[in-house]
Amino acid sequence: MIKSSKIFEVYESQEGRRKQLYTVNIAPGQSVYSEKLVQQNGAEYREWDAFKSKLAASILNGSPNIGIRKNDVVLYLGSASGTTVSHVSDIVGNNGFVFAVDIAPRVMRDLIFLCYQRKNIAPVLADANKIEELKERVCSVDVLYQDVAQKNQVEIFLKNADLFLKNDGYALLAAKARSIDVTKNPKQIFKEVKEKLEKDLTIIDYRELEPFQKDHCMFICKKK
Repeated sequence: MIKSSKIFEVYESQEGRRKQLYTVNIAPGQSVYSEKLVQQNGAEYREWDAFKSKLAASILNGSPNIGIRKNDVVLYLGSASGTTVSHVSDIVGNNGFVFAVDIAPRVMRDLIFLCYQRKNIAPVLADANKIEELKERVCSVDVLYQDVAQKNQVEIFLKNADLFLKNDGYALLAAKARSIDVTKNPKQIFKEVKEKLEKDLTIIDYRELEPFQKDHCMFICKKK
């Protein structure tokens, strides 16, 4: 039995000792990454795989609030081919919107096909580190989500939050320790990331993402 979770617009079921997450599919009949579709009470739910989505991993590891709501406008940096983007698309619904940014033309082709199914996503081929490329294509947003594997990912996150995020908006950083410094212990890197973020943002939640994602953590912040 699928029921509402404590996270807005996210659903869950208990399968033995394992919890499974879902979002309501805004493109009925269409799966994105071969995930299972489940019909219940007139709605179609998409399974959300935490081994393929850091946001789902954060929820299963106890995040009480991801800050993304129905009708929100989201700037998603590092969209890849759109696995997590598609679930964010479900959460914000048809009256919300997602700017999905990636630097790689190959994954952008996959993302464009996804946008044919989902009219609330705009694919943006750009470098998230070069905010001048984004200024003419992105408006101010309610939520910033970043999943970018670059050494200076914290700096990229902060300057995009400063430019595009509304006051009191939410900013989510999927921090990748090995991309920042492969020689350091991930816990030390996460501590350093936390110290940098606290100078400009209010951190409301922090979750390491094991066992779903190795050497990653999710910082959920709010703009001061």
